[in-house]
Amino acid sequence: MIYFAHPYSPWERGTNENCNGLLRQFFPKCKSMKDKSAAYVHAINHKHIQIFQYQTAEEIFKQYVSS
Repeated sequence: MIYFAHPYSPWERGTNENCNGLLRQFFPKCKSMKDKSAAYVHAINHKHIQIFQYQTAEEIFKQYVSS
């Protein structure tokens, strides 16, 4: 199933907008990402997310790759 949201309708893209908000905690808009270290990426990948039943992105990725 493919779902297309309307432009400028963030309420139609709940999970996507939530993930964008989480990323903005680590990577603010209009800031260079050159000075960001691997620690930021590590922190994002190890953050427990409700939509994934409080699993981390890394755990989800490992499950996907192993199946």
